Amino acid sequence: MERIYDYIYPELIELLLVAAFSLFIGLSQRRLTLKSSDVTQFGTDRTFTFIGILGYLFYRLDASGLSLFLYGGAALVVFLGLNYALRMVRHEEYGLTRILIALIVYSLGPVVCTQPLWFSISVVVLVLLLTELKQTFTEIARKMQRDEMITLAKFLFISGIVLPLLPDDELLPGTGLTPYLVWLATVVVSAISYFSYLLKHYVFPQAGLLLSAVLGGMYSSTATISVLARKCKSADGADLPRYAAAISAAVSTRYVRFLVLIAIFNAEIFWKLLPYLLPLALFSGVLAAWLLHRRRASGEKPLSPEAAAEAEAREVAAENPLEFKVALIFTALFVLFTLLTYWVMQYGGRYGMSLLSVASGVSDITPFVLNLLGHDSVLPARQIGICVLQALASNVVVNMGYAYFFSGRRRDLVPQLRLVFLPVLVLHLLLLGVFYII
Repeated sequence: MERIYDYIYPELIELLLVAAFSLFIGLSQRRLTLKSSDVTQFGTDRTFTFIGILGYLFYRLDASGLSLFLYGGAALVVFLGLNYALRMVRHEEYGLTRILIALIVYSLGPVVCTQPLWFSISVVVLVLLLTELKQTFTEIARKMQRDEMITLAKFLFISGIVLPLLPDDELLPGTGLTPYLVWLATVVVSAISYFSYLLKHYVFPQAGLLLSAVLGGMYSSTATISVLARKCKSADGADLPRYAAAISAAVSTRYVRFLVLIAIFNAEIFWKLLPYLLPLALFSGVLAAWLLHRRRASGEKPLSPEAAAEAEAREVAAENPLEFKVALIFTALFVLFTLLTYWVMQYGGRYGMSLLSVASGVSDITPFVLNLLGHDSVLPARQIGICVLQALASNVVVNMGYAYFFSGRRRDLVPQLRLVFLPVLVLHLLLLGVFYII
């Protein structure tokens, strides 16, 4: 059966699309006009629709030479320029946004006629989003720190300029260590850290302690747990369960973060470890929710408004994660673990790798895990999975020690830390045993 639109003239479809797209954009301008007292703008919904139709007609009437479309565009620019000049002189208004949108609407005719439909829709969507998000951009600019654009420039520099220029040749034969691989690992980890920083600073600026811990865990669970533990030094004793719940949430996010990293660098290992790391992430998250509910259900008196405000002020700070010294430290650790892994594989065998995986938990285990994922051609997938699980288990124990140490060795925090780390560690070891057996 022939499709119904085979009987419709394509020019009619193009005209209707241009009119609809122009009307959508015009309606967004109408909505903004209704919210303001500005009466000096040149038009809204119908005006923009007519501009779009006019651009389509001029393009269709002279599709080969485009002179009619260009002359019409020039006339529109003159008219909009005169309108802008009058507004500048009489009302001291200098905004060019609506004029630029009108010119985009005028060009929708050629866009619809010559480009795929997805491209035309993308143009309209971008115009609508950028128009409607004006207030959001203003709020973001107000919250933006002084060196925020420098931070963005750093990320674009390390990912878009440095990474493509690095060679992919082995520095030492047999190690798999290449400049490109080292910097790729740095870029991926920095991207996840930067994303969590943007979420915390701009999307959830007023996030409570629990959400701050979740977002901090995407950057570094060890750093987040250490910060939370430091806050416990001056925290009220009745508020310690809330910090314990936040620490558990950071542990949960840690497992999710490693699942994402493993999925990026090695899909085979990801599917092998997914049945083990996902339950650990869910268990830690449920444990955090239970600790928070347990505190609320214990009948304790709620904090006063002043104390609650002070407690929220002690939440995890959203530190900028793209300092070059942090990237250099990560790169140095990655190179170090690459050399150690190569040396242990040559002389230590399977038991040496197991020992190295446990020892790596003392520091940031991300470089060690990413290094393991790059040795899948040398190490069996089962051995890599065991080493990753052992490194994560070792890091749980180390984080528990960090939490106790940085809290000023508060004895009343110890029961809370036991509730956070011991159940997770027991489940982790049980799943590790299952992985060994299977």
